[in-house]
Amino acid sequence: MEINSAPRKEFKNQRSENNKKNFPFGITTGSAATAASLAALLSIKNDEIHQVNIKAPFGMLEIGVKYAEKKDSNFGRACVIKMPYNDPDVTKNLQICADVKLTEDRTIKIKGGKGIGTVTKPGLQVSVGKHAINPVPRQMIIENLKEALPEDKGAEVTIFVPNGEKIAKKTMNERLGITGGISILGTTGIARPMSSKAYRESLVCQIDVAIAEGYNELIFVPGNIGERLALQILDVSKDQIIQMGNFVGFMLNKAQEKGVRKITLFGHAGKLIKIAAGIFNTKNSVADARHEIIAAYSGLFGAKKELIQQILKSKTTEDMIDLLDKESLTTDVFNEIARTIKDRCEKKYGIDFDVIVVKMDGTILNNTN
Repeated sequence: MEINSAPRKEFKNQRSENNKKNFPFGITTGSAATAASLAALLSIKNDEIHQVNIKAPFGMLEIGVKYAEKKDSNFGRACVIKMPYNDPDVTKNLQICADVKLTEDRTIKIKGGKGIGTVTKPGLQVSVGKHAINPVPRQMIIENLKEALPEDKGAEVTIFVPNGEKIAKKTMNERLGITGGISILGTTGIARPMSSKAYRESLVCQIDVAIAEGYNELIFVPGNIGERLALQILDVSKDQIIQMGNFVGFMLNKAQEKGVRKITLFGHAGKLIKIAAGIFNTKNSVADARHEIIAAYSGLFGAKKELIQQILKSKTTEDMIDLLDKESLTTDVFNEIARTIKDRCEKKYGIDFDVIVVKMDGTILNNTN
């Protein structure tokens, strides 16, 4: 892998306290692990290491070092803080560390220690049984250490994260079959805010795992509520269930690219009905036409003006459903909405779709035969 082909940019992770919270970029766990590894190696020869410059696909990164210490003539340890930036990333402020031992075999070997997850399911970039240190961060560590190693030496690198197991519970690692800690990730070296591709890529990994495990039909749900209800109602495995977040269009595009042929869209009416109107990013601040959609479909089945006005003034989707129940319109309305979702998705993605729309209590609103 060539990580030094693009013109180099300069990116400083050493910034004032007043600037940290508003800075638009951060560093990836991969960059932090690389910086810690390089600092640990350099500490064997130098007494004080306060920052290091690493090569990343993005460019040159200047990264502050919290701690670096020579343990003996062949062993150094260092830690880097994954500095905060304007994003809800759960790994912000996390301490990422590395032990580096010089060896005689002139190779660089990388493994995970405490707080680094282990891959237990196929379909990810790292093989089952290996520590979750992705290929680009591995290559970054190797390329940066090569330049600093004595010519006749190799290195054994152990990446560890003291608080990694706790933080991992707030990530998607468990869903992806990564146990015991966080993943060391990143494809550019820098982390952008969470509208960012990092979160979307973590969602896509679910599809890879399901395909690798041999599932031919996948269940796409908006989030945790949809997953919980799908497990209660459908005869499916948890690994068949793919959480989309609000990124419906993005996830269906990825499913199409990966050759998925059958998808059941399953979820609460408040999210799924937006697809009937061609809304494929279901975040409320992006688009929210729930009232208009239900009102329009109610009108198709003879709803009176008074009912349509009540729907338009309702506070929640559940309130709208209650109004339809009173007029015995629920099944007709949601059958037509589900049919429209199915037709729109099949035409757009060329995949066979089923649609199941539910209430919050799991009641199915459309006929699924």
